[in-house]
Amino acid sequence: MKSIIIGSTKHLAFAVFYSLIGTSIAFVAMAVWYLNSRPDLSIWHTTDLQSEYRASSDVSSFDEYLKLEEKLFAELDNKVYQKLLEPESFDVLNRYVKGSYSSPTHWSQDWNRSFEWPNKNADFGVLLLHGMSDSPYAMSHFAKHFKDKAHVLALRLPGHGTVPSALTHMRWQDLAAAVNIATQDLQQSLAGKPLYVIGYSTGAALALNHELERIAANDQPAYSAMVLLSPAIGLSPVAAGAKWQSILGYALGLDKLSWNSIQPEYDPFKYGSFAVNAGDVVYQLSINNLSLIKMLGENKLKELPPILTFQSLTDDTVDTAAVVNELYLKLPNAGHELVLFDINRTKVNMSLMINDPLMPYTDMMQQGGFEFTFTLVENQATDTRKVQARTLNNSQRQPLNLHWPKQVYSLSHVALPFPQLDPLYGPIADVNRSHIQIGLGASKGERGVITVPASEMMRQKWNPFYPYMLDKIDNTFTP
Repeated sequence: MKSIIIGSTKHLAFAVFYSLIGTSIAFVAMAVWYLNSRPDLSIWHTTDLQSEYRASSDVSSFDEYLKLEEKLFAELDNKVYQKLLEPESFDVLNRYVKGSYSSPTHWSQDWNRSFEWPNKNADFGVLLLHGMSDSPYAMSHFAKHFKDKAHVLALRLPGHGTVPSALTHMRWQDLAAAVNIATQDLQQSLAGKPLYVIGYSTGAALALNHELERIAANDQPAYSAMVLLSPAIGLSPVAAGAKWQSILGYALGLDKLSWNSIQPEYDPFKYGSFAVNAGDVVYQLSINNLSLIKMLGENKLKELPPILTFQSLTDDTVDTAAVVNELYLKLPNAGHELVLFDINRTKVNMSLMINDPLMPYTDMMQQGGFEFTFTLVENQATDTRKVQARTLNNSQRQPLNLHWPKQVYSLSHVALPFPQLDPLYGPIADVNRSHIQIGLGASKGERGVITVPASEMMRQKWNPFYPYMLDKIDNTFTP
């Protein structure tokens, strides 16, 4: 009887095992079929640009970086723009078609490229670092603000400003090496004057990495202070396995599997399509930063310059909890500040919320005892859209002359660097503009008809609290 039971158990175990294998194979097959059934890849998904900067490139100065960038854009024009001159290729919302509404040529400056605005009378310098799949345009408003006050350098990170395919083989070390070149250039130009950095998303993670690596090497920090916007400190666990999708695609000869999304390229200064490798690059960078933070410990982290961070409570791209738990709660008391933008807590909005995104932080906020200044930008009351800045350390409240726009329930990852008057992402229409105005996009109709996802059109594109943010940055950058 015992042998019969053991035999039956073995048969059941084998049945379950093979069933799981079969189910897994079926699941993978369905996922591959789904990913491969997406729209066909276009020339901007498949073009290989040879002139892009790599950490191994023979480039040692920012001038050399710009010369290589010039070759890169000449190659881009030859391999992409010149291929789309035929009438049948014309697309009124294609950034790679000259003369289209989405062409970067409609702007007074091509914000896809690096730029440096020297200022001999400046008391300090500012380095601007954009995010993944973005371009220096994301930092253009900061550049204009500091143009008359500082020596400004905005870096085009490698792989950006050209075609989405440029991110399919990029490594985070390539980005970090470019940041190092730009930092050294500014340090030499400033000759001892303070250097500040403003980094957005991946750019913020790169700025932090630059200082962590210097401290780990027993070097002095390069920046007098850092401003981080929506910093990529932690990502979704899904990002950890993203590279396997690309590896599977390579093994099966299915190029589409190298892409998380395949979208039309209607934004003149940001990629619509997103390569799997791009997500893995940010993930590997964040893992490296977290390892450095753990290795350095509290004593060495005291050497970090003051960090001012602006983060939306709701962020679908980076992990807000990681910014709090993995960075700020690990920092010693050294003049750091975290500004968290709450959701719009009107009674109507709260009645529609699935879960309150502030709940995971409530106990921590009530306990207090922070080693950093913790500021929450929130509604003054549930019956008003007016906002205040409440410092949780001492419960001090500062009413702001700002308010939530109608029908906006939160900020988003992409909103922070752009003011309301932004001509591309802002909500104010201008019939005299010959270029696309993405901030006005609010097309309505049936689902599944147009190529731009409804979720993308709904996403908040500009920051109603930009003036407050700029004031705090100004105070931080006072030499």
